[in-house]
Amino acid sequence: MQKIIILDFGSQTTQLIGRRVRELDTFCEILPYNKYPEDDSDVIGVILSGSPLSVYADDAFHVDLSKIRGRLPILGICYGAQYMSHIYGGKVESAGTREYGRQNLQFVDTECPLFYGFDQHSQVWMSHGDSITRIPEGAHVVASTETVQNAAYYIPGEMPIFGTQFHPEVFHSLQGTLLLKNFVVGVCGSKQEWSADAFVESTVKELREQIGKDRVILGLSGGVDSSVVAVLLNKAIGEQLTCIFVDHGMLRKNEFQDVMRDYECLGLHVIGVDASEKFLGDLAGVKEPEKKRKIIGRDFVEVFNAEAKKITDAKWLAQGTIYPDRIESLNITGKVIKSHHNVGGLPEEMHLQLCEPLKWLFKDEVRRVGRSMGMPEHLITRHPFPGPGLAVRILGDITREKVRVLQDADDIYIRGLREYKVRLSGEEARAVLAAGVPADMQNGEIEGSLYDQIWQAGAILLSEVRSVGVMGDERTYENPVALRAVTSSDAMTADWAHLPYDFMAKVSNEIINKVKGVNRVCYDISSKPPATIEWE
Repeated sequence: MQKIIILDFGSQTTQLIGRRVRELDTFCEILPYNKYPEDDSDVIGVILSGSPLSVYADDAFHVDLSKIRGRLPILGICYGAQYMSHIYGGKVESAGTREYGRQNLQFVDTECPLFYGFDQHSQVWMSHGDSITRIPEGAHVVASTETVQNAAYYIPGEMPIFGTQFHPEVFHSLQGTLLLKNFVVGVCGSKQEWSADAFVESTVKELREQIGKDRVILGLSGGVDSSVVAVLLNKAIGEQLTCIFVDHGMLRKNEFQDVMRDYECLGLHVIGVDASEKFLGDLAGVKEPEKKRKIIGRDFVEVFNAEAKKITDAKWLAQGTIYPDRIESLNITGKVIKSHHNVGGLPEEMHLQLCEPLKWLFKDEVRRVGRSMGMPEHLITRHPFPGPGLAVRILGDITREKVRVLQDADDIYIRGLREYKVRLSGEEARAVLAAGVPADMQNGEIEGSLYDQIWQAGAILLSEVRSVGVMGDERTYENPVALRAVTSSDAMTADWAHLPYDFMAKVSNEIINKVKGVNRVCYDISSKPPATIEWE
């Protein structure tokens, strides 16, 4: 299969480049900058990512492009453009002040293959502290802004080279998708054969060949990834699949029953295990966040293993590992920086082989695959939810009563986000459509819910804090609840969602009036970094 190689120099938006290429129905692979494959017979083009480093610094990342130049088209983005300028006779210097944010192009050479169809004053997004003060030998300037003369350059040839100081992968670069399409399809010649339907067809065939008549065990969480894996495997091997769904007592309100009902409607064979007594008992009196996580992780493995061992003829363990999980498990030097989050403590004596059918997909693609197989929309668009559940959204020790309070408050909040309809246009509309949420565009706008605009949302119970309130002329001394909602593309960075005041007023009033034990509602306006999405 044709593919684009993206060499990662450490940019926060490298995954976003990959997602944009996949949206062009073209397969791509993200590799550390120094791990270019020996066999590149199926590669049709190379993209060099950005980086937090300077190309002239002692610790700059260097890559030998001699094997690539002249054989394949190359697109350098930010650091990638600066690096090629640096090694091919140009010059890169400190810009004096960091150039960050929206800029409008003042000049665009629309005869350049990279800029076919571009508007002369298209908005782009800059994010760099260095500037290309002299372009590489043989290059032409093909785009400029008011402050950046060499915003993009072009070295013509049978296998051309392009460099852009701006980031076409971010939504703020309004014609960034067009630029990437010009490169991937126009210059590199992608046949655009990578699609959700094609993935389902080929993966079902591969799974049948891989698994044969063996039995497979899958741990379900109710989330998007594991649910899509379950349906995909069910489509491939049917009754050979057994799913296990463990209720640790800290799921959202009615979630265990709702998810079990959904899985039944999907025709899945699911063993539901209510292990809430064990989890809550082991967590009694524990306040330290990391200790809570470790207890939940340990207990989950024990419960899952106990159920899995009953299936004596199982040969495979299936997991909802997706591409970002694998990318984030290695840094750009190839060293492990965190343990794989899906593999935790399964004893070696189980002798199960690993099956990860989604390992090449981004989250948006997982959702498209789910839709391709006809899964219910509420399962596909479900926000990410932490494995330890509400345990990391209750500050302090865990009790059934605290879980009940938080479940009630969270239910009001999430239900409200789903019910509140908004008209979206511009960047917000593009973000929703790019995420694969079905919507009809009319007059440049779409109707959607607040829930669809948000990457992740939830309520947090500040159970270690009491605040004074007044209800019915009586003094109360109860817990505050904090609401959290963030926008993001990959959860590596996130900004707090600017929710409408009337929505927040309504939700706050409903929580205080209906949830016994809460007399105050706050809203978290912290971004990641420096904060994290979850509180614990």
